[in-house]
Amino acid sequence: MGLLAQGTALAWPESKTKAQLVREWGIEQLLAIWKRARGKERDALLWGDEIEYLVVAIDEEQKKVRLSLRQAEILDALAKDEELGRNGGCVPDLQNVQRHGSKLPVFHPEFGRFMLESTPGAPWGIGLKELLGVEPNMKWRRVIAREHMAPSESPITMTTFPRLGNHDTLIPSHPCSGAALRSQFLPDEIANPHIRFPTLAANIRSRRGRKVEINVPIFRDDRTAQPFRDPTVDYDLHKWPEDDDVRNGAAKDDHIHMDAMAFGMGSCCLQITFQAKNITEGRKLYDQLSPLGPILLALTAATPIYKGFLADTDVRWNQISRAVDDRTREELGEAPLSHSRWRVPKSRYASNSTYISQDPRLRQEYMDPDLIVDAALKQKLLDGGMDELLATHFAHLFIRDPLVVFAEDLDVLDLSKTDHFENLQSTNWQHLRFKPPPPSNDIGWRVEFRPMEIQVTDFENAAFSIFIVLVTRAILSFDLNFYIPIPRTTENMETAHVRDAVNCETFWFRKDPFPSRRRGGGGGGASGTATPLGDGSRPPTPLGAVEDEYARMSVHEIINGQESGGEDGFPGLIPLVESYLNSVNVDVETRCELARYLELIKGRASGRLWTGAKWIRHFVRGHEKYQRDSVVGERICYDLVKAVERITEEEGRGGVGREMFEGA
Repeated sequence: MGLLAQGTALAWPESKTKAQLVREWGIEQLLAIWKRARGKERDALLWGDEIEYLVVAIDEEQKKVRLSLRQAEILDALAKDEELGRNGGCVPDLQNVQRHGSKLPVFHPEFGRFMLESTPGAPWGIGLKELLGVEPNMKWRRVIAREHMAPSESPITMTTFPRLGNHDTLIPSHPCSGAALRSQFLPDEIANPHIRFPTLAANIRSRRGRKVEINVPIFRDDRTAQPFRDPTVDYDLHKWPEDDDVRNGAAKDDHIHMDAMAFGMGSCCLQITFQAKNITEGRKLYDQLSPLGPILLALTAATPIYKGFLADTDVRWNQISRAVDDRTREELGEAPLSHSRWRVPKSRYASNSTYISQDPRLRQEYMDPDLIVDAALKQKLLDGGMDELLATHFAHLFIRDPLVVFAEDLDVLDLSKTDHFENLQSTNWQHLRFKPPPPSNDIGWRVEFRPMEIQVTDFENAAFSIFIVLVTRAILSFDLNFYIPIPRTTENMETAHVRDAVNCETFWFRKDPFPSRRRGGGGGGASGTATPLGDGSRPPTPLGAVEDEYARMSVHEIINGQESGGEDGFPGLIPLVESYLNSVNVDVETRCELARYLELIKGRASGRLWTGAKWIRHFVRGHEKYQRDSVVGERICYDLVKAVERITEEEGRGGVGREMFEGA
């Protein structure tokens, strides 16, 4: 999250009247970017990761753990550290220092006052040996963060705090049901106090006409109540009009009920951003990485607990989607269209709905038949010289309303800025994001890969980061084709939520990823840059039934290959990466170190190594205080966080969490 804008944020009734102006000005700024940067070329791929931490306060005497709402104080301590400041500083949002050449990591605020975001101090480059610096850098970031916290505080990398929204989970404590969130379970003070965040939460609720509605199926254990009715819900609360939501059926039987944006945006994840060589390469990466998103979501599953209850899902995605779902009843299809312009099939936090590459292998049959676009804004983009595919992509994003509008930004349109464009672009949280270059900057066209869950250890986070980087190298070097119809990717995202989906479910995936001119894992001409192998000829237009191009596969088959498939079986992403490594000049030491990370991915995909979600669920169910009733009590939560701290240091070597690293 970059520098947060200052100004007078408009409440929803006034913001609504400015929505069309913001959309139109955003399109004008986008066209200015397009004309200025569409020919921009960079030397080679750069990339970076984003790690998000929960800051927990551990009370060793009472055996309790709470979320610490001291984000601002921790960032201030980092900013005031004189030694860090002399070396370029770690908090550019709060410091006026020169970071040229600084290797220090960077820390940013996040939505939750209990969260920190960290990134490397400079982008990672193309060199394979450079990948070996990722894990030490992640460990260094955690050390720096911890050194600037209170002695009782710790930065942990869990997706969600297990008891967020239950009794006594925040320090300092605040009363719930504030004016912005109006949540039964969380205070307004849980959110970053910058005006953007409470306005964002309040305007989502106001636009929607009710509070957000998050219902996660309960994990049914031997003694779980039947039916399960969330015991934390207060049906007799009468402070705000929205308190009627639960009396009108918002809380579903056999589900854990949550009612605020913070339950979603208070989640941590692992994101990777790639800077492509040019716009053509960026568009290709966006398309080819899209079908991989659900696979990596399932493979990194780490979220089996919500609000102090075991859930019957393993990942965070849909919970965040519902936490920021601002669609009206008309847009949801619950009422006839009257005031809304169209029915909108997805939340603004959802899987991708477009392909954008000008690849001749992209067939019309792959596109989303239910895609909604703003036809007038699309025509403006076409008239401005943008091609059909990219104009469709942005015209789809711009069907949304801007959620946070600053009055000061409405005086005059500034085409040297991107504020109105980013207002819509940055609040469309799809599982990949295509990012144009910022103005007056040397940064190129970028693709943000967003589906992965944060992992407990820096080793795991480095492994998944390095793996997806190597997959992009294989895609570009071997001209791989992972296209499947967008509705199948949407279906795969739902499948990824199933408990233990990595072992128990199958996913739609393309059977043959190779260009028709070549079958096999690679050739001898790969250079490690973005230049594809082969004779340079464009692949022929595909023929035949689209349904014959893809099939259901397990995560093991997608990652490790189909063992009985022979020449016709999917080769596997790991074998493709290894073929790429075989084709480039990489020294033995680097290759051996990279193999450590690939072994983790192989083991998670095969089921030999447990996902974080499986381990957490097993830990809870094996705890002496657990009553097999789906309830994760305070002592279980304390012991779980302490175990996570130990795993962070030992990576399974001490026995705790061994199933995630060495096998059961």
